[in-house]
Amino acid sequence: LNVVLAVGFVACVLSTSDRTLGSAVSRVRNTHMVIPVTPSMRVKTGIRRAPISPKSTAKLDFLEAKPYYDKSTIPVNTHKNKAPLTAKVVSVERIVGPKATGETCNIVIDHEGKMPYWEGQSAGVIPPGIDPKRNKPYGVRLYSIASTRYGDDFTGKTMTLCVRRATYWDPELGKEDPAKKGVCSNYLCDAKPGTELALTGPAGKVMLMPEEKPETPIIMLATGTGIAPYRGFLRRLFVENTEAAEKFKGLAWLFLGVANSDALLYDEDWKAMQEKYPEKFRYDVALSREQKNKSGGKMYIQDKVEEYGKEVFELMNLGAHIYFCGLKGMMPGVLGAMESVAKSQGVNWEETLQKWKKAGQWHVEVY
Repeated sequence: LNVVLAVGFVACVLSTSDRTLGSAVSRVRNTHMVIPVTPSMRVKTGIRRAPISPKSTAKLDFLEAKPYYDKSTIPVNTHKNKAPLTAKVVSVERIVGPKATGETCNIVIDHEGKMPYWEGQSAGVIPPGIDPKRNKPYGVRLYSIASTRYGDDFTGKTMTLCVRRATYWDPELGKEDPAKKGVCSNYLCDAKPGTELALTGPAGKVMLMPEEKPETPIIMLATGTGIAPYRGFLRRLFVENTEAAEKFKGLAWLFLGVANSDALLYDEDWKAMQEKYPEKFRYDVALSREQKNKSGGKMYIQDKVEEYGKEVFELMNLGAHIYFCGLKGMMPGVLGAMESVAKSQGVNWEETLQKWKKAGQWHVEVY
């Protein structure tokens, strides 16, 4: 009898909690420009990515140019390698599942508002210690910033990085060789709240959004952590209450290529955006170890591009901007796929590519 009563009590509590949570999410969804975030089992215990809160409904304009799309005042290299900014880690969260091919972390950093940046820029991190190969301090490592200029907390004082831990598996040893691991990525993924970081930047103007024409379609291709700048783009367009979000009339189309479902990054966020803004946001994934392409081989991001090639070319010919971010190994396959699409349409690929580049529609940041 005691067991039965206990089970009944727990069921009642859970049911009430579900109703409360459901009504809370419902209220949030009805609030302007707020996307609910549903953290999954992939969160490292004790460290959670802050959910998108209702305060994002407040108008965000204190870090905007005038007009908001004017790039003449964009901050560049505010903090240089010889005089980096000392910032502090706020949180570190593992954001991939147990079957992912590596560990990727969402890292929030407090820069106290001393390092303003724009979406699409990168930040430099100088890891502590001496490089044994050069007998000099380690050099700077660049990471695409994965948040908007306002940060995930909307204060304008934080930035987020999306970092994959670099390790090396030695086939002779039959295990990872710690001597060959990525110095900076492991330093960041192992960091604890309060850990100090030496930051440089912000750097780069290649990946900026075409906000001067809010009707412009934006096509984003990412492999792995190449998702970082697009997280900033999409939060600016679909999460924050900014003039850029209010005036955006185009289509944002995200292609993400990873090994398997456990390796998908910020997947819940993209699905929520897709549900809320189906006319303005599209999301397609290529899972190389779970999906097959039309030839029966592994599905890579270039296969997805070729699959939707006609639509991609139509958008580009209408003035869309296309972005590539991730491992440089993605580019030959993607370029080959786009060349195949061009040939199928009787279009000269080299001339078309040069036209897009000349018009500023082609943006590449690979590593």
